[in-house]
Amino acid sequence: SMTHSTYTPEERAAHGISEGLVRLSVGLEEVEDILADLTQALQMPASLAA
Repeated sequence: SMTHSTYTPEERAAHGISEGLVRLSVGLEEVEDILADLTQALQMPASLAA
């Protein structure tokens, strides 16, 4: 979600929200499944992620 989209850059910085921050919202998956998904996504070339 975009819970902090209305914040100014200064407000985001004050809350520790950087431009490069990646927020993860996970459910009831097994930890191993989440780690495998993250590993796969981070290894994907940027050209394929778009």
